[in-house]
Amino acid sequence: MKKTLGLALGAGGARGVAHIGFLQALGEAGITPDFVTGCSMGAIVGGLYCAGVSPEKMIDGVRKLKMADIAYINLSPLKQNGLMRMKKARKIVLDLMGGERTFDSLPIPFACVATDLVEGKTVLLKEGNVIDAALASASIPGVFTPAAFGKYEMLIDGCITERVPTRELHEMGAEVIVAVDVLGNLIMDREPTGRLLNTVLRVIDIMDTRQTRRKRLSRDHVSLWLEPKLGAMDQYKFKDLEFAYQKGYELGKRKAAKIQALLGE
Repeated sequence: MKKTLGLALGAGGARGVAHIGFLQALGEAGITPDFVTGCSMGAIVGGLYCAGVSPEKMIDGVRKLKMADIAYINLSPLKQNGLMRMKKARKIVLDLMGGERTFDSLPIPFACVATDLVEGKTVLLKEGNVIDAALASASIPGVFTPAAFGKYEMLIDGCITERVPTRELHEMGAEVIVAVDVLGNLIMDREPTGRLLNTVLRVIDIMDTRQTRRKRLSRDHVSLWLEPKLGAMDQYKFKDLEFAYQKGYELGKRKAAKIQALLGE
């Protein structure tokens, strides 16, 4: 009997476009996940995919994106706890999705993770508005204003506590869990420039990478841990998006047979 498949799409900023290529390759191999979780950019891609948006439509929508296309500058960043707001990003995701969606309306069960800044813990978002949940999961601290969602008043990027949400897939019922980590080892890939924001982002990268490394080594509940070969591509700069897409696609093509074998096909 075929096993159920869960995909965990990890955080990654611009590098997260690789998830689109990966999903495209799996689709061409006839592989459709039974459950999907996502963090940050993985939450946005995962939410769109589970809503029925094709990878082809996604990549067409993001190929020419720049940072200025996705965020407004806050006029009072200290008061609003972030340099930017995500209103532009919400409009882009809304247009791609073709309207508002709730989790219970999705053809494929989906959940995403964010970090509760008040209680300092990972929270699983699986009820309510999908777009707002995905954007909360992608609210990089210091860059974007913390998001309010449901009972939570201040949510920030899920990568602070859970970059690749695999445990959550196990709890949803997935028997085969495939983790896609588009960030890999960020500790050696980039040096801070001395600017305050770059220093903050560098601290996040170091914390995030060390905890994810421990998780990768333990392989708790994970059947297959995958990392596309993205080199030193900067997750905070919206360029080389086509490169990321192609590397994700290549990864999916290489691993499709392995995934099918794990499923018992």
